[in-house]
Amino acid sequence: MTATAPSASRAADLLSRPVAINGLTVPNRIAMAPMTRMFSPGGVPGEDVRSYYGRRAAAGVGLIVTEGTYVGHDSAGQSDRVPRFHGEDQLAGWAKVAEAVHAAGGTIVPQLWHIGMVRKQGEPPFADAPAVGPSGLRIDGTEGGRAMTRGDLDDVIGAFADAAAAAERIGFDGVELHGAHGYLLDQFLWAGTNRRTDAYGGDPVARTLFAAEIVEAVRERVSPTFPVIFRYSQWKQEAYDARLAESPEELDAILAPLAAAGVDAFHASTRRYWIPEFEGSDLNLAGWTKKLTGRPTITVGSVGLDGDFIRGFAGEGSPVQGIDNLLDRLERDEFDLVAVGRALLQDPDWAVKVLQGRHEELKPFEASALRTLS
Repeated sequence: MTATAPSASRAADLLSRPVAINGLTVPNRIAMAPMTRMFSPGGVPGEDVRSYYGRRAAAGVGLIVTEGTYVGHDSAGQSDRVPRFHGEDQLAGWAKVAEAVHAAGGTIVPQLWHIGMVRKQGEPPFADAPAVGPSGLRIDGTEGGRAMTRGDLDDVIGAFADAAAAAERIGFDGVELHGAHGYLLDQFLWAGTNRRTDAYGGDPVARTLFAAEIVEAVRERVSPTFPVIFRYSQWKQEAYDARLAESPEELDAILAPLAAAGVDAFHASTRRYWIPEFEGSDLNLAGWTKKLTGRPTITVGSVGLDGDFIRGFAGEGSPVQGIDNLLDRLERDEFDLVAVGRALLQDPDWAVKVLQGRHEELKPFEASALRTLS
């Protein structure tokens, strides 16, 4: 049964439009947000991972951003079940994932990840590797590793560039660099963890230098039309009220060097997409990012999770969290794509149900969906 409610029809029309990111055309405006799943023993994505992503592409997700994948630096991660984006077996597994997504009509980019000071000593996949970061400080301000040397910086820059080149070689459609949520790149961007006194610390522009150098190195190793997406956030895993920028001017100082270095699109991570980012404007973080940089943006933050959102398709529920608020923003080009996370874990067919107006088949998210890979 196809819904006839105006909101359902409007959602189908607006979300079904294609969008370009550099040389890539994404068939619609629905993206799958990156979500760590830990179903890749030895860092190798297997048949179940291939099926997991392929199923969502077949059900209408236009752009899949994979779960975070560790770049080829020993300190990059702390789990032997999180996939890696280096190594013969690991890349062979990822090539099959990309092939499955393409066969289903979707597009896919890997999220390239280094966790930095989040790492705990002694954890796999490389137990002897230390936690490293800009100043050896964790998000809570405690010490737990060491500050990165010039050699460390070069090694990590090279690891991201190698991973990006591998992504293009094995058939991915672009890459996303994880610069959000208190992980390594974000640790450089945020004054709370970056206390360096060299060229990589100080004002917002200096704190952006490391991330910009990674972007430049990636850009040099991939084709000119190969998309490079940068994900960032104000909040951190252990500090939800942390902020990189208190004003549009401060945000512009951070984003401009990244755009100049070669970022093609920004993925602005917020916990709730409908909350304005700065006083005096209704724009969310993705909206401000697009206004300041002119680059396409992806919004994310609790899309599709609650009953109010689902009831909104039928003209019921909260106008703040419901579907009309999201569609109003999309229609006025505040952002370009809408990333959906946990709702797609709950229901692999979420995208096609929305695109076909089948709102009555949508179900609210349940935590049990986190424990399976289906």
